[in-house]
Amino acid sequence: MKSRGFSLVELVSVLAVVTSVGAVLGPSVGKMRGQMQGVTSEGNLHMIGQIGAMYSLDHEDRIFSFTWRAGVAYYDVVNDRFRQYPDSQTAAAGQVRDILARATGRLSGPGQILRPGQRLMHRRYSHLVLADYMGGSVTDPMWVDTADVNQLAWQNDEPFDQESYQESGVPYAFGVPDGFDNDLNWTDPTIMQLWPYASSYQVVPHAWQSDFGAQYAPNIFTPHLFSTTGSSPIVLGERRFVDVIFPSAKVHMFEEFDRELAGSPYFAYDHARPAKLMFDGSINTAMSGLAASSVSPRDYLNGEKFVWEQTYVPLDTFPLPLGGLGDLTDLNMRYRWTLGGLTGVDYPQVIMRGSGR
Repeated sequence: MKSRGFSLVELVSVLAVVTSVGAVLGPSVGKMRGQMQGVTSEGNLHMIGQIGAMYSLDHEDRIFSFTWRAGVAYYDVVNDRFRQYPDSQTAAAGQVRDILARATGRLSGPGQILRPGQRLMHRRYSHLVLADYMGGSVTDPMWVDTADVNQLAWQNDEPFDQESYQESGVPYAFGVPDGFDNDLNWTDPTIMQLWPYASSYQVVPHAWQSDFGAQYAPNIFTPHLFSTTGSSPIVLGERRFVDVIFPSAKVHMFEEFDRELAGSPYFAYDHARPAKLMFDGSINTAMSGLAASSVSPRDYLNGEKFVWEQTYVPLDTFPLPLGGLGDLTDLNMRYRWTLGGLTGVDYPQVIMRGSGR
């Protein structure tokens, strides 16, 4: 018996049903995907916290951070000689190059890892210390939020010259576009080459600098850079877990963006719920607006305690402000700049209901 195919009417009817089902299930599937990505990201932070705890056991309770210091001679694997650095910031940049050069084998030629210039490595690259400690990959997916598709793409590409920068789409590979953070140093090749090795998770500044008399404070023009306070230079990276008074209520690392929420809002929006690793190893997903207000370390020096609010200006390729480019909404920076640093409290309600473990 000869089989009968679908008539045009039947085909249209089937397509209509499939479309209707897709319309109904679409939001649910999207929500489910976001929840799965959120769980994976929380798992990443939990694992990072465990490795950080192991690191502290092997390093006299120190919170993981760069260990190269000013005035100490370190072997320069790229140039095959020993050298010293004038300050903690430059020494950290030298350590970043050392870690990446050894991990990637890019010691010479067009793809040689270059030492970054005057950039503070501690905010986006502290995790490299843990990668080096555990002997793992500097492009392990553990360092990246699964919803951070750009960062994952850069990890897979690992661009190393201007042409491959442009092909991969790392920030500022095509110059400085209007409306985005316009610091011209973002186009520096030594900065662009680092993007594949960045993390979606940031370390709070007080995890690597002192609570009072801190050397770095918010930059008033951009949330992506920190500025020196003018206080006397200090050694960075000497903080210890014992310095944290309320570990279950104090944020250690956090997602810069709540990418599982519509619009991928910047962490400082009150309704954002980015995953946060607390100093006791627990994971906190409470809204940012429930956290204590921020205070700039610069105010400590003046004996003042003003709430620190700042406009979010995106980097090229980063999520836009919820009001679009040029949105001047002031955002409380919350747990990034906690009053009292490691002695302060970000989520007091955690203390009231008991440990976050």
